[in-house]
Amino acid sequence: MKLGAIARALGATLEGDPELEIDELQPLDEAGPRALSFVSNQRYLAQLQVTRAGAVILGSGVSGPGCAVLRVDNAYLAFAVALGLFDRPVLPPLGVSAAAQLSPTARIGEDARIAAGVVVGDGVTIGARARLHPGVVIYPDTVIGDDFTAHANVVVRERVRIGDRVILGPGVVIGGDGFGFLPLPGGGIFKLPQIGTVEIEDDVEVGANTTVDRATIGTTRLARGVKLDNLVMVAHGCRIGEEALLAGQSGLAGSTIVGKRVQFGGQVGAAGHLEIGDDVRVAAKTGIDNDVAPGRVIGGYPELDVRLWRRVSAAVQRLPELLRRVRRIERMLGDTAGSDEPKAR
Repeated sequence: MKLGAIARALGATLEGDPELEIDELQPLDEAGPRALSFVSNQRYLAQLQVTRAGAVILGSGVSGPGCAVLRVDNAYLAFAVALGLFDRPVLPPLGVSAAAQLSPTARIGEDARIAAGVVVGDGVTIGARARLHPGVVIYPDTVIGDDFTAHANVVVRERVRIGDRVILGPGVVIGGDGFGFLPLPGGGIFKLPQIGTVEIEDDVEVGANTTVDRATIGTTRLARGVKLDNLVMVAHGCRIGEEALLAGQSGLAGSTIVGKRVQFGGQVGAAGHLEIGDDVRVAAKTGIDNDVAPGRVIGGYPELDVRLWRRVSAAVQRLPELLRRVRRIERMLGDTAGSDEPKAR
């Protein structure tokens, strides 16, 4: 695309040649003279001064490196929009592949793209413009809305309900059995039938190899706009509020309630039957074993206010030194036995 066309699409002010041809988007340190890049983080300003990029997207107040500049209010958002201009998604061919297996009782909306190896069970309803990549399996009596995308080897189990514009990454499993097992007093383990379901509302995206288990009874629910990263585990009976973001390898034990706009860093784990309030933010690798009030920012295990957790983490590195100082003080006081009780004087 010509740089002038990109500037118009982004609503950017162009400082440079509008006829410059842009072939690709690249990081600053890899960009060549026909590439577009961006800076939204101060830590990359040094790279900006030596980049070979043909053009960069910059916010106000950031000096250009001598190449063309697209000046915007929000450089990261503008770059995200530019990604869409250059995106070339791979789509199954329009229509239903002869190598797909669709039940005669399934109802598929118009303009579907259904690839080889797809299996759609009895009583399934799928809305318009579905994109089912190879190996997708939809179990019976599932209802799915418009503009559904299921990448390779997705499995959607029976009686699941999915809204509009939902995207499931490769290997996602929706509605698998929850971890319901009862150890018996005399030995053996009894498996609890998982007779509930999963409901996914509009505009949800689920990353590769993530699992969302069906409820034992009732419903596991992902509300509108939820985004789950790769390798996230949502156990039976959980409810996740609107526009929550859970990063990779996070896990929720059964019946956890996550509020609206909650954000998890990577590898966060939550114990079961907890309630995490709206707008909570959780640092990576945090273990949550208590309810969390709305609006808190937490980290560590057990979870602490993030400011206290940072102080504790910094103090841990000083523990060997502090232990040596305590031992020196004990020796000075004559506490050679290391007793916790003060010696008589």
